[in-house]
Amino acid sequence: MTFDLKEPTEEVPVVPPTKSKRRGFIEWLIVLIAAVVVSFLVRTYVVQEYSIPSGSMRPTLDIGNRILVNKLSVDFGTINVGDIVVFKAPPAVAKDCGDDIADLVKRVIGVPGDVLSTKGNTIYINGVKLQQKWSHFPALGADGAIHDFTVPAGQYFMMGDNHADSCDSRTWGTVPRSDIIGKAFVKIWPLSQWHWF
Repeated sequence: MTFDLKEPTEEVPVVPPTKSKRRGFIEWLIVLIAAVVVSFLVRTYVVQEYSIPSGSMRPTLDIGNRILVNKLSVDFGTINVGDIVVFKAPPAVAKDCGDDIADLVKRVIGVPGDVLSTKGNTIYINGVKLQQKWSHFPALGADGAIHDFTVPAGQYFMMGDNHADSCDSRTWGTVPRSDIIGKAFVKIWPLSQWHWF
């Protein structure tokens, strides 16, 4: 009986190749740039956050509340009476309201072709009483009356829910569709008041 005696061989562990520090840095840099680009595109074309600067939308929105605005809803959807929208402030806002805010938040009260009027604190659209199913302060204020105003083509009539304390289309006129940035779809701050519109 013979035995084949061999020297035991040492197993050499296989070490995976390590990435160079430079390559790892470049990969992280690419991920970071991609994240920034995606964030920019989403903010520019899809959804943007806004902070409420005044009390004109009380009691629905208060100063400091934060909302998210869907920009695609304007480009690919319709704008209806009752929608809360963010839009570029008309030039007259600075002069007539003493406000230099670039973007405003109001509620759509009239769409192109609507004839708006008021009697007391009631708003009428095409002779029919506007059913405001949202929270609002109904008093229109001393200068808040609307007298048979026809909303021009491509324009929208905006009002704050705090009717008596809102500088809106009753003062500075209508807003062209091209100036509407998007529709508010959720209040996200404060968290205790989270609310879908």
